[in-house]
Amino acid sequence: MRKVQLSRRREGRRPRGRLFRALAAAGAVGAVAAGLLAGGAPAAAAIPDNNGRGVVLNLFQWTWGSVATECASTIGDAGFGYVQVSPPAEHVQGEAWWTSYQPVSYQIESKLGTRAEFANMVQTCNDVGVEVIADAVVNHTTGAGQSGYGTGGSWFTDDDFPDYSAQDFNDCRENISDYTNRWEVQNCRLVGLQDLRTSSGYVQQKIADYLDDLVSLGVAGFRIDASKHVPAADLEAIKSRMVNSDVYWVHEVIGAAGEPITEDEYLGSGDSHEFDYARQLEHDFDARIANLRYIGDNKLPSDRAGVFVSNHDTERNGESMSYQWGAKYTLANTFMLSWPYGSPTVYSGYEFSDFDTGAPGATADSVADAECDSGAWTCEQRWHEIQGMVGFNNTVGDAEVTRWWDDGGNHIAYGRGDKGYVAINNNGHEVSRTYSSDLPAGDYCDVVASGDCSQTVTVAADGTFDATLPAYGALALHVGAPAGSTPVPGDGDNDEAADVSVSVRAETTWGQDVRVVGNHGALGSWDPAAGVVLSATDYPRWTGTVDLPAGTAFEYKYVKYDGGTAIWESGGNRVATVGPDGSLKLSDTWRD
Repeated sequence: MRKVQLSRRREGRRPRGRLFRALAAAGAVGAVAAGLLAGGAPAAAAIPDNNGRGVVLNLFQWTWGSVATECASTIGDAGFGYVQVSPPAEHVQGEAWWTSYQPVSYQIESKLGTRAEFANMVQTCNDVGVEVIADAVVNHTTGAGQSGYGTGGSWFTDDDFPDYSAQDFNDCRENISDYTNRWEVQNCRLVGLQDLRTSSGYVQQKIADYLDDLVSLGVAGFRIDASKHVPAADLEAIKSRMVNSDVYWVHEVIGAAGEPITEDEYLGSGDSHEFDYARQLEHDFDARIANLRYIGDNKLPSDRAGVFVSNHDTERNGESMSYQWGAKYTLANTFMLSWPYGSPTVYSGYEFSDFDTGAPGATADSVADAECDSGAWTCEQRWHEIQGMVGFNNTVGDAEVTRWWDDGGNHIAYGRGDKGYVAINNNGHEVSRTYSSDLPAGDYCDVVASGDCSQTVTVAADGTFDATLPAYGALALHVGAPAGSTPVPGDGDNDEAADVSVSVRAETTWGQDVRVVGNHGALGSWDPAAGVVLSATDYPRWTGTVDLPAGTAFEYKYVKYDGGTAIWESGGNRVATVGPDGSLKLSDTWRD
């Protein structure tokens, strides 16, 4: 596996490179034309209706105990319909996150917890109205040439696993090298992993039995990992062998231009994730978001597409936005949860320094429980903006898009019939406008401005209202949140000042220090002489703190400073937002 060192996202577009991981690689771009027709909305995605709550929360690498606690304390009240969890099968030992995607056996004993803990998690989530979707690895086992004990104590060697032996793997023993060759992609090894012979009836039944076992524990559906590396007909055969063959599936088929395998091939056994959706969000939030009006064009049909802003692969390989984008990442989630294309998944992971970084506190055979207060876990499900937009999504349902407006650049607004209205400002300055909606007259909570309805908007009898959006900010109103509504659960105090942790790797010459400077008074208002001087105690990493109010969106850059001479790092301004609970950690690398 090739490794990549990631730095914080800069304003200019990042060059895209090929990066293969130990569970999937690039696939073909789906070419099924769908899109949003003028004046109307596409159909809702095919994920089963869960009492009107269809948003999925992906808790990546969360232990079963942590998921259960979060369901009971936050996820249910916030209105999520589903929680997606990492693969529960026994896997190879190791601290890296991708060890979860290298199965050893199908017993439910992973580093995220035991079978009993998994069953308790499913029941706890179900008790608060949240269904569970499990990530399922069916294309391969662990890597060729390895041997040892799995996380459940099972011994394995190269061609000898608890469930499989040599004849159960494909004859091709070479790694995939040509992604334009369909046969090679679906019969050879994905970065050294033992490729299962999924055309075999025995293998198909083993996989079907494993999935049925999870359904018996209450699982409502599956994300099928690395689907493009399995012929679509084989996956249909596996599903047909299941006792619960009507269970929901969504496929991971990572599209790439010029390759023969496409997402729509897999619609015979489930929906598919639309990776081009995330790619377009990254592109448009770096260019102009007026283009988002057409985000459904030339993609999977809306009712068959799973969509996301980021996932565990794309946040690491640069194919999508990530938490490192700060305020723009929040805006992209606001758009996804308010726009009627596909079935949305909100991603919640953890901070990482490189591609392999495992979950905070991970060992070879265990992961520590998630701690949102630690700052190491991103915990998007607790952000008041996310919670507010989940409520928006649940309220507007399949209402059509109305009254689209844009300035041709980075200020857009649109209604969802007479049920909701959203405005998004992807500029580094505030914008003001009189907006026109179809909302009934009245006072509404701005559900992205705060979680306690402290900011309200008055809509006149003709549907108009005046509003000012902050830099990289948004507004969202819906009929389910009139002024005086109960505060969103889990919201923090946005007016409380907090220490933002700053860390940047930068090499300097004698006499230079490194400062962080930005568009806020606490950052010197772009004056290097007044910027925050960082400490060189851990040189070449410079560290410090900045006092900024919770919820503050700001721009910043790093400067090398020596007696009045300032050397600015290259690239555009960096963008970040202090979390609603006052937490933010900046971990950057100097841009030459």
